[in-house]
Amino acid sequence: MTGLRSLGATRNALRTMLHSLKREMATVADIQHPLDSMPPGHKASIGSLQTFTLPEKITGSRGDRALGRTMVDTWRRDGILQISINHTNRKLADVAFESSKKYFGMSHRDKAKCVDDQSFAGYIASGEEITDNIADYSDIFTVTKDLPATDPRVVQKWPFHGPTPWPNAQMKTVMQAYMDYLGESGEKMLELIAYGLGLADGDALKKYTQDGWHHMRILRFPETHNTNGKGKEGRGIGSHTDYGLLVIAAQDAVGGLFIRPPYEGENYANWKDSAAGMKEDDDKWVYVPPVADTFTVFPGDMLQYATGNYLPSTPHKVGLNTRERFAFAYFHEPNFSAVMKPLPGYNAGQETTEGIHYGTHFTNMFMRNYPERITAHRMRSENRMEKLKSSSLRWSEFEEARGHVATHEEKTPGLDIGAIPSRQDSTSMGAGL
Repeated sequence: MTGLRSLGATRNALRTMLHSLKREMATVADIQHPLDSMPPGHKASIGSLQTFTLPEKITGSRGDRALGRTMVDTWRRDGILQISINHTNRKLADVAFESSKKYFGMSHRDKAKCVDDQSFAGYIASGEEITDNIADYSDIFTVTKDLPATDPRVVQKWPFHGPTPWPNAQMKTVMQAYMDYLGESGEKMLELIAYGLGLADGDALKKYTQDGWHHMRILRFPETHNTNGKGKEGRGIGSHTDYGLLVIAAQDAVGGLFIRPPYEGENYANWKDSAAGMKEDDDKWVYVPPVADTFTVFPGDMLQYATGNYLPSTPHKVGLNTRERFAFAYFHEPNFSAVMKPLPGYNAGQETTEGIHYGTHFTNMFMRNYPERITAHRMRSENRMEKLKSSSLRWSEFEEARGHVATHEEKTPGLDIGAIPSRQDSTSMGAGL
């Protein structure tokens, strides 16, 4: 990817990070009984998630279809599942966690420099994000599609298209490599889910993710007793659903994630009416305890729409714990210009059969969550949301757009993660936000 260091320098940077642990980290040994790790003051049952291993290659075999069906059934029952990671990719996750800790260990002044007024990328301070009109306590660094000023979409002032304001090249290298790995997992998941839904075309969902608007939130949550008082006691992030296809999440050993499995009679559609704050304080939530060497995966709004509510977007929230907590949430998304359509056989009863423009849905969610951010002010002052009505920002037939998409796609050069040394007190990369 343009601007990245050479492969040799990248390996050296990653190796140095693993040898320079200076902050106290939650380790595998820290994971205790699930009930012991649950944030105080929350009402929930304890989840025991089903864990899957993704195949190296998906061919559409009977085994792939059976695996996909089991994943679909698990989501319909639990709203969430886990996927395991191998030793090599565990090392990459370790490096990403350490990079996160180094960034959040910087002074507020230095972190706050990492803001861009064209994209929503960069630092989001505790209390800046709003969920259901209440401030969240999470510290966040958001990674969006990192576009140079010369990119045609930036030149044409597409909403939220611009650079990611990295604090340094080292963090950029690590996080982009981490996102590439998560993106590969996301593509496999979408193919398996397509087969699991009984579709003949394994690319039925993947066709929407060409040059997808994939992004990631790097998260830090303060201890319950060490907040700035802007939000609600014990609440890290309020209940909500996420807006795209898949959420792939990871956390350290300090628990905090709660999800709401599908319940008969509970209906919501976040693209029509906000699901923020939905039933946040009742007792039908499930706590997701940290499990080492796994990611959690759950559906987002666009997958709910594409399947005619067969796979509902999973409501989730985060509680503050007695220790500082770190997590990642990666969003595997459609292309910004994609117009999502119901999948074959899943359009019965859909009110919006003409489709949903993903870029508009994303824009609405971010403008709602960050109404006072410098980016939101610029979008309003320049009336950039009007561009969302342009036909050039709307693709309904992706087969016709393949050539255009290929001109934008980028990928981080492969990293020799096997060359990174292991560290004995590694972060527990467990499931969750």
